[in-house]
Amino acid sequence: MFNDFRTLTTNEKALKINLDPKIYGALGEIGAGQEVAAQLFKAGGASGTIAMTSSAYDMQISDSLYGTADRYVSQDRCQTMLDVEYNSLIEKLEDRKDNTCFFAFSNTIEALNYHKTNQGHGWLGVKFQLKPNTPPNECIIHVLLRDNTNFRQQQAIGVLGINLLFACFYNYRDPNEFLPALVENLFKGRIEIDMLQLSGPDFAHIDNRLMALKLVRIGLTEATLFNTNGEVMQPATALYKKNVMVLRGRFRPATLVNQDMLEKGLEMFKKEPDVNHEKMEIITELTLKDLSDDNKIDETDFLDRVDILLSLGHSVMISNYVKYYKLASFLSDITKGKKVGLILGMYNLDFLFDEKYYTNLKGGILEAFGLGFGRNVKLYIYPCRVDDSKEIKTIKDFEIPNKLKGLFDYLLANNKLADIENPNTSLLNIFSDNVLTMIKYGAKGWEKMVPKKVATTIKNKKLFGFKTPKEDFSKN
Repeated sequence: MFNDFRTLTTNEKALKINLDPKIYGALGEIGAGQEVAAQLFKAGGASGTIAMTSSAYDMQISDSLYGTADRYVSQDRCQTMLDVEYNSLIEKLEDRKDNTCFFAFSNTIEALNYHKTNQGHGWLGVKFQLKPNTPPNECIIHVLLRDNTNFRQQQAIGVLGINLLFACFYNYRDPNEFLPALVENLFKGRIEIDMLQLSGPDFAHIDNRLMALKLVRIGLTEATLFNTNGEVMQPATALYKKNVMVLRGRFRPATLVNQDMLEKGLEMFKKEPDVNHEKMEIITELTLKDLSDDNKIDETDFLDRVDILLSLGHSVMISNYVKYYKLASFLSDITKGKKVGLILGMYNLDFLFDEKYYTNLKGGILEAFGLGFGRNVKLYIYPCRVDDSKEIKTIKDFEIPNKLKGLFDYLLANNKLADIENPNTSLLNIFSDNVLTMIKYGAKGWEKMVPKKVATTIKNKKLFGFKTPKEDFSKN
């Protein structure tokens, strides 16, 4: 009935689920109709799959089912809905436990309102068994809805929900199949998935940090984030109305230079009058470009870098924002205009003011700077050493074409561009590529070029191909 050599339609996926005698569960949907349940009902055979459906639109009804909530469209609410619906199934249908794979599907959605003054988004999750009478697994995602009508956003949720349910039962073996399957039968650009968490006994081998990386790699989102515990976060939720300081780099590995850049830049950032110290997030950011070698990404190398940054106590962002103005614009949007600081090396100023990188914009470099730096964004510039000399290059030494000097002066005059104060210039002879070579070949002395926590983490976890210094081999 089902052709394995083509993408199944949404209706065919729903029918396959319905015809699977082991799959049985409940669906709870709030905010965009009961679009996922509707897909299963329309496909036929739903009585063999659906134990019950619910849609608690009224807050009091919702609270009576799932408890009170600060935010109804949130990961916590989706998680609570999953737990309540799943536990209810297990309790009431215990006699089926030996031959049934139970599931609970939930979503809580804020679809586009009548006046189109909001951003459609929401949370979808599945709690499910892959074998009868076993502990459940979970998959929770966050989606941004890009369609420009409420009706189309509801349709998209219906398709996405069936894709998610289908992937959990039929594409779970291979992450490289699982993620693309989520957007099948949806035209590119209709949705964005910026967070995904997989957990449970059948997914113990899955590293959610790699799943986050894959979301960016295959274009399901432009940026994803995980906290200092390595847990995947939804960026707009984690950074909502927070002051954000970002250091972009390759971090292969993070060196004392990176540490000094961040510490000194942070000192200045905290002195800004519109920065709230109590609501501040420090982020180290890696772009796909910095992770790629010949368009390939070494996943082990990626995780090594992440482990290093997490050991320093910083959140990590993976993005596809090669150009700084796109990163600045993204952060300004999700922080709702709060102060954003970006730390750059002097060499990055050449890249920033090179007009060839903005030919895709009708307004060229002016449009880029308006989008990225016309908001509450400030650039903190770390100096560099001129070749092998003792000469230090700062903003005052930056050579800029005359036609762009007015733009440069505007940034300076409006406190959007500043030298990092009191940098440790003795560190400017440290280069991460040299450190990496020393680590790989067991040379001595690299430990003095990186923070102590970084050196300890590299040795303990044997990151970046770490080898014991050659001198130690003679003792064996």
